Amino acid sequence: MSPLKGLASVAAILVAAGAGLWAGQTGLLQLPTSAAAMTENHPAATGPVIYYRDPDGKPLYSLTPRNTDGGQAYVPVLASEDVSFDPKAKAAPAQVADAPAGAKKIKFYRNPMGLPDTSPTPKKDAMGMDYIPVYEGEDSDDGSVKVSPGKIQRTGVETVAVSRHPITRTIQAPGTVTIDERRVAVVAPKFDGYVVKVGDATTGTHVHEGDVLATVFGQAILDQAARLLIEQNSGWTRGDDAFTPPGLKGPGGVVGARRRLQNLGVTQDFIDEVKRDRKVPDTFSIRAPISGDVLERNWSDGQGFKAGDVGFRIVDHTSVWMMADVAEGDIAAVKPGQRVKVTTRAYPNRTFEGRVTVVYPHLVKETRTAQVRVELPNPDIALLPDMYGNVEIATGGNADALAVPSSAVIDSGNRQVVLVDLGDGRYEPRDVKLGRTGDGFREVLSGLSEGDKVVVNGNFLIDAESNLQSALSGFKETSPTSRSNTEASQ
Repeated sequence: MSPLKGLASVAAILVAAGAGLWAGQTGLLQLPTSAAAMTENHPAATGPVIYYRDPDGKPLYSLTPRNTDGGQAYVPVLASEDVSFDPKAKAAPAQVADAPAGAKKIKFYRNPMGLPDTSPTPKKDAMGMDYIPVYEGEDSDDGSVKVSPGKIQRTGVETVAVSRHPITRTIQAPGTVTIDERRVAVVAPKFDGYVVKVGDATTGTHVHEGDVLATVFGQAILDQAARLLIEQNSGWTRGDDAFTPPGLKGPGGVVGARRRLQNLGVTQDFIDEVKRDRKVPDTFSIRAPISGDVLERNWSDGQGFKAGDVGFRIVDHTSVWMMADVAEGDIAAVKPGQRVKVTTRAYPNRTFEGRVTVVYPHLVKETRTAQVRVELPNPDIALLPDMYGNVEIATGGNADALAVPSSAVIDSGNRQVVLVDLGDGRYEPRDVKLGRTGDGFREVLSGLSEGDKVVVNGNFLIDAESNLQSALSGFKETSPTSRSNTEASQ
């Protein structure tokens, strides 16, 4: 024997020893713990000595005879005692010939390690493992793969029926809470004056519509209120053009002073009070136009102001905007009206739901993102301006499409294949054409029909089995001379 072949034999024996240890640990093979037990449970061993093992069943092996530290001799392992991974009992050639009628006929034996090597009779490989029999019907030529029920159960192969699902894809993006621009009110008088007294409202205070914000004095208001009383007492008619331009006259008489008071921002309550009491007050109150939180307070007692100066800015926070920064590659899938879910660090166990209202028509060149406005109800004022959040936008249509779980697709890059369950442990690899990709599903454009069963778990095992059977089929088509040369080389 050459040194190279000697090294190969040593490596084969060590691998066989490791395989025997693994088989014993996993329960596939029960190793006897003593020589007596081996003799009791098995027939007499035959064949040459392959290696020597520890007499106490320890995972210790030797290529030559040796003793343990206690002086016990290692037990020789003959060829018939070597490890076998085939769960089925191997029949001797004579027993195969005497098989009962109706039993499946063994066509050939294949290499247990998946190598493209077959044999018409039982044999062992270089590591002493028995070749696996291949029965009639297990190597069909229809392109399907036959897998034994035991292997299907051990590997956890699962199948599902092809059905229709909505293809949706969730886009995730960071976002920031901002105020709703439509819910901002500014208190800015339309006349010159000064502040007599500011109310209790301060920055951050929540006010209700109609609450008094400040008491002010304005000469223009007093002048028009006095004119209102004069017009009311005189009973001027529509023809009194000397005092009221035609555009400010109403069908019921002269209303010029009342209209001017309304244009100056005076409330109807003030006008009714002047007409009822027939007296012009020195001051009047400015009230909150909406309910909300005071964002700005710019007035103090005794302060003067000009027309248009902002005294208060009030914001209604019961509805806010979430400005999401969506990546450039995802912006084409975002449309107004799509459902959105938002989570924040302040409320990790709470989800806020809203809808996309506006997709801004420009990109931020520094980040290559586009802003998407999401409107969120905020009745309990939990969401505060400038608060960060994680935005999930559900894109895609609501129409159902024929789809399979993503785990059912074996994608090699150039082609996509699914394994169709034909029943009785037989599986057919089938090319499919796929469309949109959603959350856990892929749309099927062609190759499958509704109701077909596809493998969603264990498909790579069946794919490997298919490649093995294909290799064996191609190997069987080689000439007998080539096969003989291959066996001789081994």
